Amino acid sequence: MTTFESLGLNEPLLKGIQDLGFTSPTPIQEKAIPVLLGGDRDFVGLAQTGTGKTAAFGLPLLHQLDVKVRQPQGLILCPTRELCLQITSDLKNFSKYLGDVNIVAVYGGSSIVQQLRDLKRGAQVVVATPGRLLDIIERKAINFDNVRYAILDEADEMLNMGFQEDINSILSNTPETKTTWLFSATMPQEVRRISKKYMTDPFELTVGSKNTGNANIEHEYYVVRPRDKYAALKRIVDYNPDIFSIIFTRTKIETQEIAESLIRDGYNADAIHGDLTQQQRDKVMKRFREKAIQILVATDVAARGIDVDNVTHVINYELPDDVENYTHRSGRTARAGKSGISIAIVSARDLGKIRQIERTLGKKFTKAEVPDGFAVCEKKLFSLVHKVHNVTVNEDQIEPYLERINEEFASMSKEELIKRFASLEFNQFLEYYQNAPDLNAKEDRRDRAFGDENTMSRGYGKFTRLFINLGSVDDLNRGDMLRYLCDTTGLRGNKIGRIDLKGVYSFFEVENDVVDQVTQSFKTAEYNGRSVRIEMSQDGDKRRSGGGGRRDDGPRRRTWSGGEGGERRSYSDRRESSGGSRPPFKRKY
Repeated sequence: MTTFESLGLNEPLLKGIQDLGFTSPTPIQEKAIPVLLGGDRDFVGLAQTGTGKTAAFGLPLLHQLDVKVRQPQGLILCPTRELCLQITSDLKNFSKYLGDVNIVAVYGGSSIVQQLRDLKRGAQVVVATPGRLLDIIERKAINFDNVRYAILDEADEMLNMGFQEDINSILSNTPETKTTWLFSATMPQEVRRISKKYMTDPFELTVGSKNTGNANIEHEYYVVRPRDKYAALKRIVDYNPDIFSIIFTRTKIETQEIAESLIRDGYNADAIHGDLTQQQRDKVMKRFREKAIQILVATDVAARGIDVDNVTHVINYELPDDVENYTHRSGRTARAGKSGISIAIVSARDLGKIRQIERTLGKKFTKAEVPDGFAVCEKKLFSLVHKVHNVTVNEDQIEPYLERINEEFASMSKEELIKRFASLEFNQFLEYYQNAPDLNAKEDRRDRAFGDENTMSRGYGKFTRLFINLGSVDDLNRGDMLRYLCDTTGLRGNKIGRIDLKGVYSFFEVENDVVDQVTQSFKTAEYNGRSVRIEMSQDGDKRRSGGGGRRDDGPRRRTWSGGEGGERRSYSDRRESSGGSRPPFKRKY
């Protein structure tokens, strides 16, 4: 068996690793560390999240530091504040016995003045998010002349978040003689271009297959009607009493709303997203790591860098726009060799996305059924039974009360006592799930085409897909587009489905029964003095158009980009059956 000692690391690092309880390297560490200890070759490492990439680049970097030089020798770029702090914490733990090593985290949302002070004290390693580091570079408050190693961690996500120009600017300020190490979970073309631009004959290492998921993760999906998603979410959570999970949504608004609804419904939940201050985010993450929070609701961006042990489930309340993001989401579970489950709650028209993810990951998803009320009650009951069976009894503390307890139960037989005790919780769930409806939706083969082979005819389900000659070049985002569509047509947001925003044009969906109203509304519509045109999105020659005549060369390819939707959802209808609006009890984790 390979050990850290056999990889060639120095004694102070080995002692730090031993204190952390690491016994043997992960595959990415075992293969990358010997190469990186050479110190003079560019490197590309591809491995899934949770496989130990931080130690794979962090240990060789620390091994080769000159602690006497009080200038940055290593620069690590990462996409988010959470990941920045996580890497910094790991490196500080690794370097515990190295001597006077100063590792400084530079990220937005915190005092730049304090970060500047930390840098002036002499930092050998700087861990930074691109935006904040550019601010510091512009202040001429950092000297990169001694940088020997530039490391891009989660490179694919940094590019997805639009940091390519920032990365170019930062790397252009570093010496040409530096060595560049790039680590990523996936290898899209944008990452490949960066490697070609900034690297010379890099050593490329892939642990597992490119763009594939962690082998220890099981993938499941539940097909429900859109209106039943929240009820299905709660039922899945209730069916897994010991769940410790992250729920992913598309937008900050949806993240906050779902978290608040879960809290009102008695679940130990909270949200993390970009609108929170750094202090708020740190507080939420501290509670989640301590398991004071059982369910964390998060956006993709906010969840990057969440390295929390023993996450049992990742739940995709909405599937992401990109397959790569699904890989990153699911990687929040099954970390450090553990197993986990990634769940997607989808409607029938999302099945094409599932197939596309399956093809990319090379793994088959299991179609699961949302459990019925009886199954949930049974699961909760036996979870309680197991807890009672395994509870640790504090003999000294309970001894003074045993006599009174025994007197209280003296008239009951063992069987009667067990029934009454179990019924305390079971009755509440039984009442809550009485007459609970079947939440499973039937798959419609017509809906499978969505996202499959990238094509789709005009009508599916109860929605119709329309083309509009407005896009991101008109300074519109999906929320702006939704507001414009509602204002122009007089429709409520729940009548409008997905918005697929492109450059000079976009696609949007409306319910079939309002198509005529929409086309009539756009016959004379304008945007910033320009005539607006809409058309049916279809492959045939027959198209219905409004406000501008026919369009014979309009795009008719369906792509996977569901968009934010923009619609504010309400989760106030939390009760699955009549007779109440509150959940059965406050859950404790």
